[in-house]
Amino acid sequence: MTSTPTAPGARSLLCVVLAAGKGTRMRSDLPKVLHPLAGRPMLGHVLAAAREAGAGGIAVVVEPGRADVAAAVAAAAPGAAVFPQAERLGTAHAVLAARPALEAGYDDVVIAFGDTPLIRPETLARLRAPLAEGAAIAVLAFEAANPTGYGRVLTAGDRVVAIREEKDASAEERRVTLSNAGLMALSGRLALDLLGRIGNANAAGEYYLPDAVALAVADGERVAVVPVAEAEAQGVNDRVQLAAAEAAIQARLRRAAMLGGATLTAPETVFLSHDTRLGRDVVVEPHVVFGPGVVVGDGCTIHAFSHLEKATLEAGVQVGPYARLRPGAALAAGARIGNFVEVKNAAIGAGAKVNHLSYVGDAEVGAGANLGAGTITCNYDGVNKHRTVIGEGAFIGSNSALVAPVTVGTRAFVGSGSVVTQDVPAEALALGRARQVVKPGWATGKAPKKS
Repeated sequence: MTSTPTAPGARSLLCVVLAAGKGTRMRSDLPKVLHPLAGRPMLGHVLAAAREAGAGGIAVVVEPGRADVAAAVAAAAPGAAVFPQAERLGTAHAVLAARPALEAGYDDVVIAFGDTPLIRPETLARLRAPLAEGAAIAVLAFEAANPTGYGRVLTAGDRVVAIREEKDASAEERRVTLSNAGLMALSGRLALDLLGRIGNANAAGEYYLPDAVALAVADGERVAVVPVAEAEAQGVNDRVQLAAAEAAIQARLRRAAMLGGATLTAPETVFLSHDTRLGRDVVVEPHVVFGPGVVVGDGCTIHAFSHLEKATLEAGVQVGPYARLRPGAALAAGARIGNFVEVKNAAIGAGAKVNHLSYVGDAEVGAGANLGAGTITCNYDGVNKHRTVIGEGAFIGSNSALVAPVTVGTRAFVGSGSVVTQDVPAEALALGRARQVVKPGWATGKAPKKS
Protein backbone atom coordinates (compact mmCIF):
# COMPACT_ATOMS: atom_id res chain seq x y z
CA MET A 1 0.00 0.00 0.00
CA THR A 2 1.30 3.46 -0.88
CA SER A 3 2.99 5.08 2.09
CA THR A 4 4.32 8.61 2.44
CA PRO A 5 5.87 10.31 5.44
CA THR A 6 3.42 11.99 7.76
CA ALA A 7 4.37 15.23 9.49
CA PRO A 8 4.23 15.20 13.31
CA GLY A 9 0.67 15.92 14.43
CA ALA A 10 -0.77 15.53 10.92
CA ARG A 11 -3.76 13.26 10.35
CA SER A 12 -3.11 10.17 8.23
CA LEU A 13 -5.28 9.57 5.16
CA LEU A 14 -6.39 6.43 3.36
CA CYS A 15 -8.08 6.88 -0.01
CA VAL A 16 -10.24 3.97 -1.18
CA VAL A 17 -10.98 4.16 -4.91
CA LEU A 18 -13.83 2.05 -6.27
CA ALA A 19 -12.94 0.90 -9.79
CA ALA A 20 -14.74 -2.42 -10.30
CA GLY A 21 -17.59 -1.20 -12.51
CA LYS A 22 -18.02 -2.98 -15.84
CA GLY A 23 -19.04 0.18 -17.69
CA THR A 24 -21.44 -1.58 -20.04
CA ARG A 25 -22.73 1.73 -21.41
CA MET A 26 -19.26 2.45 -22.80
CA ARG A 27 -19.82 -0.48 -25.19
CA SER A 28 -16.14 -1.30 -25.05
CA ASP A 29 -13.79 -4.19 -24.34
CA LEU A 30 -11.65 -1.75 -22.36
CA PRO A 31 -12.61 -1.34 -18.69
CA LYS A 32 -14.38 1.97 -18.17
CA VAL A 33 -11.79 3.37 -15.75
CA LEU A 34 -9.01 2.81 -18.31
CA HIS A 35 -10.54 4.99 -20.99
CA PRO A 36 -8.07 7.84 -21.44
CA LEU A 37 -8.51 11.55 -20.84
CA ALA A 38 -5.67 13.90 -21.78
CA GLY A 39 -3.37 10.94 -22.32
CA ARG A 40 -4.03 9.26 -18.96
CA PRO A 41 -6.67 6.70 -17.88
CA MET A 42 -9.58 8.10 -15.91
CA LEU A 43 -8.45 6.04 -12.95
CA GLY A 44 -5.00 7.63 -13.21
CA HIS A 45 -6.52 11.09 -12.79
CA VAL A 46 -8.30 10.02 -9.61
CA LEU A 47 -5.20 8.35 -8.18
CA ALA A 48 -3.12 11.44 -8.95
CA ALA A 49 -5.66 13.60 -7.12
CA ALA A 50 -5.53 11.27 -4.11
CA ARG A 51 -1.75 11.41 -3.96
CA GLU A 52 -1.69 15.20 -4.30
CA ALA A 53 -4.31 15.47 -1.56
CA GLY A 54 -1.89 13.79 0.84
CA ALA A 55 -3.08 10.18 0.86
CA GLY A 56 -0.52 8.08 2.72
CA GLY A 57 -2.40 4.94 1.74
CA ILE A 58 -4.30 4.13 -1.43
CA ALA A 59 -6.51 1.07 -1.88
CA VAL A 60 -8.21 0.34 -5.21
CA VAL A 61 -11.15 -2.06 -5.50
CA VAL A 62 -11.24 -3.76 -8.91
CA GLU A 63 -13.04 -6.48 -10.81
CA PRO A 64 -11.37 -9.86 -10.25
CA GLY A 65 -8.88 -10.92 -12.89
CA ARG A 66 -8.33 -7.45 -14.33
CA ALA A 67 -4.55 -7.45 -14.67
CA ASP A 68 -4.84 -4.41 -16.95
CA VAL A 69 -6.50 -2.33 -14.25
CA ALA A 70 -3.98 -3.54 -11.66
CA ALA A 71 -1.15 -2.53 -14.00
CA ALA A 72 -2.66 0.93 -14.42
CA VAL A 73 -2.86 1.29 -10.64
CA ALA A 74 0.79 0.30 -10.27
CA ALA A 75 1.82 2.82 -12.92
CA ALA A 76 -0.16 5.72 -11.45
CA ALA A 77 0.33 4.98 -7.74
CA PRO A 78 3.26 2.63 -7.12
CA GLY A 79 2.71 0.63 -3.97
CA ALA A 80 -1.06 1.07 -3.89
CA ALA A 81 -2.99 -1.98 -2.71
CA VAL A 82 -5.44 -3.66 -5.10
CA PHE A 83 -8.44 -5.60 -3.78
CA PRO A 84 -10.85 -7.67 -5.92
CA GLN A 85 -14.60 -7.31 -5.46
CA ALA A 86 -15.89 -10.80 -6.14
CA GLU A 87 -19.61 -9.91 -5.79
CA ARG A 88 -21.40 -6.72 -6.75
CA LEU A 89 -23.62 -5.98 -3.80
CA GLY A 90 -23.41 -2.20 -3.66
CA THR A 91 -20.95 0.56 -2.88
CA ALA A 92 -20.65 -0.17 0.85
CA HIS A 93 -19.89 -3.80 0.06
CA ALA A 94 -17.25 -2.63 -2.43
CA VAL A 95 -15.52 -0.47 0.18
CA LEU A 96 -15.40 -3.41 2.58
CA ALA A 97 -13.48 -5.38 -0.05
CA ALA A 98 -10.57 -3.18 1.09
CA ARG A 99 -11.02 -4.20 4.75
CA PRO A 100 -7.29 -4.90 5.36
CA ALA A 101 -6.53 -1.30 4.40
CA LEU A 102 -9.34 0.02 6.59
CA GLU A 103 -8.01 -1.98 9.52
CA ALA A 104 -4.61 -0.28 9.26
CA GLY A 105 -5.80 2.54 11.52
CA TYR A 106 -5.79 5.69 9.38
CA ASP A 107 -7.28 8.82 10.95
CA ASP A 108 -9.29 9.71 7.85
CA VAL A 109 -10.76 7.61 5.06
CA VAL A 110 -11.82 9.20 1.77
CA ILE A 111 -13.85 7.11 -0.66
CA ALA A 112 -13.58 8.10 -4.32
CA PHE A 113 -14.57 6.59 -7.65
CA GLY A 114 -12.44 5.65 -10.64
CA ASP A 115 -14.95 7.16 -13.06
CA THR A 116 -15.03 10.70 -11.61
CA PRO A 117 -11.83 11.97 -13.26
CA LEU A 118 -12.50 15.69 -12.81
CA ILE A 119 -12.16 15.63 -9.03
CA ARG A 120 -9.42 17.98 -7.82
CA PRO A 121 -6.88 17.33 -5.06
CA GLU A 122 -8.00 20.45 -3.24
CA THR A 123 -11.58 19.15 -3.23
CA LEU A 124 -10.47 15.90 -1.60
CA ALA A 125 -8.59 17.96 0.98
CA ARG A 126 -11.74 20.03 1.69
CA LEU A 127 -13.79 16.85 1.94
CA ARG A 128 -11.70 15.42 4.78
CA ALA A 129 -11.28 18.73 6.63
CA PRO A 130 -14.49 18.39 8.76
CA LEU A 131 -13.18 15.12 10.21
CA ALA A 132 -10.43 17.03 12.00
CA GLU A 133 -13.17 19.11 13.60
CA GLY A 134 -15.01 16.11 15.00
CA ALA A 135 -17.37 15.11 12.20
CA ALA A 136 -17.93 11.38 11.74
CA ILE A 137 -18.70 11.73 8.03
CA ALA A 138 -18.40 14.42 5.39
CA VAL A 139 -20.29 14.06 2.13
CA LEU A 140 -19.61 15.87 -1.11
CA ALA A 141 -22.77 17.46 -2.53
CA PHE A 142 -23.85 19.86 -5.26
CA GLU A 143 -26.93 21.80 -6.23
CA ALA A 144 -28.16 20.01 -9.33
CA ALA A 145 -29.78 21.87 -12.18
CA ASN A 146 -31.75 18.67 -12.77
CA PRO A 147 -31.45 16.24 -9.83
CA THR A 148 -33.15 13.34 -11.60
CA GLY A 149 -31.10 10.20 -11.09
CA TYR A 150 -29.08 11.49 -8.16
CA GLY A 151 -29.31 10.53 -4.52
CA ARG A 152 -30.65 13.43 -2.44
CA VAL A 153 -28.91 14.89 0.60
CA LEU A 154 -31.64 15.38 3.21
CA THR A 155 -31.18 18.00 5.92
CA ALA A 156 -33.04 19.28 8.98
CA GLY A 157 -31.95 22.85 9.50
CA ASP A 158 -28.17 22.75 9.29
CA ARG A 159 -28.04 19.03 10.11
CA VAL A 160 -27.67 16.24 7.57
CA VAL A 161 -30.07 13.43 8.38
CA ALA A 162 -29.76 11.02 5.44
CA ILE A 163 -28.89 10.46 1.81
CA ARG A 164 -31.72 8.88 -0.09
CA GLU A 165 -31.32 7.06 -3.40
CA GLU A 166 -33.85 8.34 -5.92
CA LYS A 167 -35.56 4.96 -6.31
CA ASP A 168 -36.16 4.88 -2.55
CA ALA A 169 -37.10 8.56 -2.16
CA SER A 170 -40.58 9.89 -1.52
CA ALA A 171 -42.16 12.43 -3.87
CA GLU A 172 -41.27 15.23 -1.45
CA GLU A 173 -37.67 14.03 -1.14
CA ARG A 174 -37.30 13.94 -4.91
CA ARG A 175 -37.99 17.67 -5.01
CA VAL A 176 -34.74 18.26 -3.09
CA THR A 177 -31.99 19.62 -5.39
CA LEU A 178 -29.02 19.11 -3.04
CA SER A 179 -27.54 15.99 -4.63
CA ASN A 180 -25.01 13.43 -3.55
CA ALA A 181 -21.74 13.51 -5.49
CA GLY A 182 -20.88 10.03 -4.19
CA LEU A 183 -17.52 10.85 -2.64
CA MET A 184 -17.41 10.60 1.13
CA ALA A 185 -14.96 10.99 4.00
CA LEU A 186 -15.30 8.89 7.16
CA SER A 187 -13.55 9.00 10.47
CA GLY A 188 -11.08 6.12 10.48
CA ARG A 189 -12.13 5.38 14.05
CA LEU A 190 -15.74 4.77 13.02
CA ALA A 191 -15.47 3.62 9.39
CA LEU A 192 -15.50 -0.14 9.84
CA ASP A 193 -18.30 -0.08 12.42
CA LEU A 194 -20.53 2.11 10.24
CA LEU A 195 -19.83 0.16 7.06
CA GLY A 196 -20.45 -3.15 8.83
CA ARG A 197 -23.90 -2.07 10.03
CA ILE A 198 -25.22 -0.97 6.63
CA GLY A 199 -28.12 -3.16 5.55
CA ASN A 200 -29.72 -3.91 2.20
CA ALA A 201 -33.39 -3.24 2.89
CA ASN A 202 -33.95 -1.16 -0.23
CA ALA A 203 -35.43 -1.48 -3.70
CA ALA A 204 -32.22 -2.95 -5.18
CA GLY A 205 -31.27 -5.15 -2.24
CA GLU A 206 -27.81 -3.57 -2.17
CA TYR A 207 -25.55 -2.20 0.56
CA TYR A 208 -25.46 1.52 -0.10
CA LEU A 209 -22.51 3.55 1.14
CA PRO A 210 -24.71 6.65 1.70
CA ASP A 211 -26.69 4.71 4.34
CA ALA A 212 -23.72 5.27 6.65
CA VAL A 213 -25.02 8.81 7.08
CA ALA A 214 -28.29 7.78 8.72
CA LEU A 215 -26.43 5.36 10.99
CA ALA A 216 -24.02 8.07 12.11
CA VAL A 217 -26.88 10.50 12.75
CA ALA A 218 -28.72 7.86 14.80
CA ASP A 219 -25.55 7.45 16.87
CA GLY A 220 -25.58 11.18 17.61
CA GLU A 221 -22.55 11.84 15.40
CA ARG A 222 -22.17 14.95 13.26
CA VAL A 223 -22.32 14.69 9.47
CA ALA A 224 -20.95 17.55 7.39
CA VAL A 225 -21.70 18.53 3.81
CA VAL A 226 -18.92 19.87 1.60
CA PRO A 227 -20.11 21.75 -1.50
CA VAL A 228 -18.67 21.15 -4.94
CA ALA A 229 -19.52 22.37 -8.44
CA GLU A 230 -21.76 19.95 -10.30
CA ALA A 231 -19.34 19.79 -13.25
CA GLU A 232 -16.43 18.63 -11.09
CA ALA A 233 -18.45 15.82 -9.54
CA GLN A 234 -19.66 14.35 -12.82
CA GLY A 235 -19.07 10.68 -13.42
CA VAL A 236 -18.39 9.14 -16.82
CA ASN A 237 -20.75 6.37 -17.86
CA ASP A 238 -20.73 6.53 -21.66
CA ARG A 239 -18.69 8.01 -24.48
CA VAL A 240 -20.76 11.18 -24.62
CA GLN A 241 -19.84 11.90 -21.00
CA LEU A 242 -16.25 10.87 -21.77
CA ALA A 243 -16.09 13.57 -24.45
CA ALA A 244 -17.53 16.13 -22.04
CA ALA A 245 -14.90 15.19 -19.43
CA GLU A 246 -12.15 15.51 -22.05
CA ALA A 247 -13.38 19.00 -22.91
CA ALA A 248 -13.36 19.99 -19.24
CA ILE A 249 -9.84 18.69 -18.65
CA GLN A 250 -8.55 20.35 -21.82
CA ALA A 251 -10.01 23.67 -20.67
CA ARG A 252 -8.12 23.33 -17.37
CA LEU A 253 -4.85 22.42 -19.12
CA ARG A 254 -5.10 25.25 -21.65
CA ARG A 255 -5.79 27.79 -18.97
CA ALA A 256 -2.83 26.59 -16.89
CA ALA A 257 -0.55 26.70 -19.94
CA MET A 258 -1.52 30.26 -20.81
CA LEU A 259 -1.27 31.48 -17.22
CA GLY A 260 2.17 29.85 -17.16
CA GLY A 261 3.45 32.02 -19.99
CA ALA A 262 2.59 30.17 -23.21
CA THR A 263 0.57 31.67 -26.05
CA LEU A 264 -2.11 29.45 -27.59
CA THR A 265 -3.35 31.44 -30.57
CA ALA A 266 -6.53 29.35 -30.87
CA PRO A 267 -6.70 27.51 -27.54
CA GLU A 268 -9.89 25.63 -28.30
CA THR A 269 -8.07 23.79 -31.14
CA VAL A 270 -4.99 22.78 -29.14
CA PHE A 271 -5.05 19.45 -27.30
CA LEU A 272 -2.67 18.91 -24.39
CA SER A 273 -1.66 15.86 -22.41
CA HIS A 274 -1.92 15.78 -18.63
CA ASP A 275 1.88 16.07 -18.42
CA THR A 276 2.61 18.55 -21.23
CA ARG A 277 5.20 21.10 -20.13
CA LEU A 278 5.38 24.38 -22.05
CA GLY A 279 8.07 26.95 -21.25
CA ARG A 280 7.83 30.72 -21.16
CA ASP A 281 7.04 32.54 -24.40
CA VAL A 282 6.18 29.34 -26.24
CA VAL A 283 3.77 29.97 -29.12
CA VAL A 284 1.40 27.18 -30.14
CA GLU A 285 -0.52 27.76 -33.34
CA PRO A 286 -3.94 26.22 -34.13
CA HIS A 287 -4.64 22.50 -34.37
CA VAL A 288 -1.61 21.17 -32.51
CA VAL A 289 -1.87 17.90 -30.55
CA PHE A 290 0.45 17.03 -27.67
CA GLY A 291 0.61 13.37 -26.73
CA PRO A 292 2.08 12.28 -23.38
CA GLY A 293 5.63 13.09 -22.39
CA VAL A 294 6.32 16.35 -24.24
CA VAL A 295 8.60 19.04 -22.81
CA VAL A 296 8.90 22.32 -24.71
CA GLY A 297 11.59 24.81 -23.77
CA ASP A 298 11.34 28.60 -23.61
CA GLY A 299 10.73 30.56 -26.79
CA CYS A 300 9.75 27.64 -29.01
CA THR A 301 7.14 27.91 -31.75
CA ILE A 302 4.93 24.97 -32.66
CA HIS A 303 3.30 25.77 -35.97
CA ALA A 304 -0.16 24.63 -36.98
CA PHE A 305 -1.28 21.04 -37.52
CA SER A 306 1.67 19.40 -35.77
CA HIS A 307 1.64 16.32 -33.54
CA LEU A 308 4.16 15.71 -30.76
CA GLU A 309 4.58 12.74 -28.42
CA LYS A 310 7.35 11.88 -25.92
CA ALA A 311 9.57 14.56 -27.40
CA THR A 312 11.92 17.11 -25.82
CA LEU A 313 12.50 20.55 -27.29
CA GLU A 314 15.16 22.89 -25.98
CA ALA A 315 14.89 26.69 -26.20
CA GLY A 316 14.10 28.42 -29.47
CA VAL A 317 13.10 25.35 -31.48
CA GLN A 318 10.63 25.70 -34.35
CA VAL A 319 8.40 22.84 -35.40
CA GLY A 320 6.00 22.54 -38.33
CA PRO A 321 3.56 23.27 -39.75
CA TYR A 322 2.38 19.73 -40.39
CA ALA A 323 5.26 18.10 -38.50
CA ARG A 324 5.25 14.92 -36.46
CA LEU A 325 7.59 14.33 -33.54
CA ARG A 326 7.43 10.73 -32.37
CA PRO A 327 8.80 9.20 -29.16
CA GLY A 328 12.49 9.81 -28.63
CA ALA A 329 12.71 13.00 -30.67
CA ALA A 330 15.16 15.37 -28.92
CA LEU A 331 15.66 18.79 -30.49
CA ALA A 332 18.54 20.97 -29.26
CA ALA A 333 18.36 24.75 -29.02
CA GLY A 334 17.45 26.55 -32.22
CA ALA A 335 16.79 23.43 -34.27
CA ARG A 336 14.24 23.68 -37.06
CA ILE A 337 11.82 20.94 -38.07
CA GLY A 338 9.69 22.07 -40.99
CA ASN A 339 6.58 21.08 -42.86
CA PHE A 340 5.80 17.43 -43.47
CA VAL A 341 8.83 16.22 -41.49
CA GLU A 342 8.71 13.19 -39.20
CA VAL A 343 11.31 12.63 -36.48
CA LYS A 344 11.50 9.44 -34.41
CA ASN A 345 14.06 8.41 -31.79
CA ALA A 346 16.50 10.96 -33.12
CA ALA A 347 18.64 13.74 -31.66
CA ILE A 348 18.68 16.91 -33.74
CA GLY A 349 21.63 19.15 -32.85
CA ALA A 350 21.62 22.86 -32.06
CA GLY A 351 20.70 24.96 -35.08
CA ALA A 352 20.27 21.95 -37.36
CA LYS A 353 17.59 22.18 -40.03
CA VAL A 354 15.27 19.58 -41.47
CA ASN A 355 12.99 21.94 -43.28
CA HIS A 356 10.63 19.86 -45.39
CA LEU A 357 9.38 16.52 -46.61
CA SER A 358 11.83 14.32 -44.69
CA TYR A 359 11.94 11.33 -42.37
CA VAL A 360 14.65 11.17 -39.68
CA GLY A 361 14.46 8.04 -37.56
CA ASP A 362 16.98 6.36 -35.26
CA ALA A 363 19.51 9.07 -36.02
CA GLU A 364 21.88 11.65 -34.64
CA VAL A 365 22.08 14.94 -36.54
CA GLY A 366 24.96 17.21 -35.57
CA ALA A 367 24.75 20.91 -34.77
CA GLY A 368 24.28 23.14 -37.80
CA ALA A 369 23.64 20.28 -40.22
CA ASN A 370 21.16 20.84 -43.05
CA LEU A 371 19.01 18.08 -44.48
CA GLY A 372 17.42 18.92 -47.82
CA ALA A 373 13.89 18.18 -48.90
CA GLY A 374 13.06 14.51 -49.22
CA THR A 375 15.93 13.22 -47.07
CA ILE A 376 15.23 9.77 -45.62
CA THR A 377 17.19 7.80 -43.05
CA CYS A 378 16.51 4.20 -44.03
CA ASN A 379 16.66 2.75 -40.54
CA TYR A 380 14.87 -0.60 -40.89
CA ASP A 381 16.16 -3.62 -42.83
CA GLY A 382 13.02 -5.67 -42.29
CA VAL A 383 14.35 -7.28 -39.11
CA ASN A 384 16.39 -4.75 -37.13
CA LYS A 385 16.61 -1.00 -36.69
CA HIS A 386 19.95 0.70 -37.43
CA ARG A 387 21.30 4.15 -36.64
CA THR A 388 22.40 7.01 -38.88
CA VAL A 389 24.93 9.59 -37.69
CA ILE A 390 25.23 12.92 -39.47
CA GLY A 391 28.10 15.11 -38.34
CA GLU A 392 28.13 18.78 -37.43
CA GLY A 393 27.73 21.14 -40.35
CA ALA A 394 27.04 18.35 -42.83
CA PHE A 395 24.89 19.06 -45.87
CA ILE A 396 22.53 16.40 -47.20
CA GLY A 397 21.21 17.19 -50.66
CA SER A 398 17.55 16.91 -51.53
CA ASN A 399 15.97 13.52 -52.22
CA SER A 400 18.79 11.55 -50.61
CA ALA A 401 18.45 8.20 -48.85
CA LEU A 402 20.92 7.31 -46.10
CA VAL A 403 20.90 3.53 -45.64
CA ALA A 404 21.74 2.75 -42.02
CA PRO A 405 24.01 1.90 -40.39
CA VAL A 406 25.92 4.78 -41.92
CA THR A 407 27.88 7.85 -40.82
CA VAL A 408 28.23 11.13 -42.68
CA GLY A 409 31.21 13.01 -41.29
CA THR A 410 31.58 16.58 -40.07
CA ARG A 411 31.03 19.16 -42.84
CA ALA A 412 30.64 16.41 -45.44
CA PHE A 413 28.36 16.84 -48.45
CA VAL A 414 25.94 14.37 -49.98
CA GLY A 415 24.84 15.21 -53.49
CA SER A 416 21.16 15.49 -54.27
CA GLY A 417 19.42 12.28 -55.22
CA SER A 418 22.08 10.04 -53.70
CA VAL A 419 21.63 6.66 -52.06
CA VAL A 420 24.38 6.48 -49.43
CA THR A 421 25.33 2.98 -48.29
CA GLN A 422 28.88 3.59 -47.04
CA ASP A 423 30.35 5.99 -44.52
CA VAL A 424 31.28 9.44 -45.80
CA PRO A 425 34.49 10.93 -44.35
CA ALA A 426 34.56 14.43 -42.89
CA GLU A 427 34.55 17.22 -45.50
CA ALA A 428 34.11 14.72 -48.36
CA LEU A 429 31.54 14.77 -51.15
CA ALA A 430 29.47 11.62 -51.69
CA LEU A 431 27.56 10.94 -54.89
CA GLY A 432 25.47 7.81 -55.04
CA ARG A 433 23.50 8.12 -58.25
CA ALA A 434 23.74 7.06 -61.89
CA ARG A 435 25.60 9.37 -64.26
CA GLN A 436 23.22 11.41 -66.41
CA VAL A 437 23.13 10.49 -70.08
CA VAL A 438 21.63 12.86 -72.67
CA LYS A 439 20.64 11.57 -76.16
CA PRO A 440 19.93 14.52 -78.49
CA GLY A 441 16.96 14.12 -80.83
CA TRP A 442 15.76 10.94 -79.16
CA ALA A 443 12.22 12.25 -78.76
CA THR A 444 11.86 13.45 -82.36
CA GLY A 445 8.83 11.86 -83.95
CA LYS A 446 7.80 10.23 -80.70
CA ALA A 447 5.24 12.80 -79.57
CA PRO A 448 2.01 11.13 -78.47
CA LYS A 449 -0.84 11.26 -80.98
CA LYS A 450 -3.77 13.49 -80.15
CA SER A 451 -6.92 11.58 -79.37
